[in-house]
Amino acid sequence: MASAAVLTGSLYALPGTASASEPTAADIAQGKALAFNRSEGNCLACHAIKGGNMPGDIGPPLVAMKARFPDREKLFAQIWDPRHNNPQTAMPPFGANHILTKEQINKIVDFLYTL
Repeated sequence: MASAAVLTGSLYALPGTASASEPTAADIAQGKALAFNRSEGNCLACHAIKGGNMPGDIGPPLVAMKARFPDREKLFAQIWDPRHNNPQTAMPPFGANHILTKEQINKIVDFLYTL
């Protein structure tokens, strides 16, 4: 179990996981576009998101994200590779599998923090 803690801890230390400043309206809009894009982030495939069409119901609705993930780096890590929190998850490891870049995940987090 100690090795899992070390591995998980290293995910939180990824460069660029924390936003250096407040996100701009453009960052939030880009994050929303990625989350809703069926060929990129595709969050709607599994999650209900306010304003999204035809959401999936495999994952929980994405609401109150700042309250659910007050530590921004933990939300980033969840998107980067959710297997560290739940090895049996159906959620793809978007960062670890190079589906999305760190910059794209940060923009999605910017958007999710508005929900």
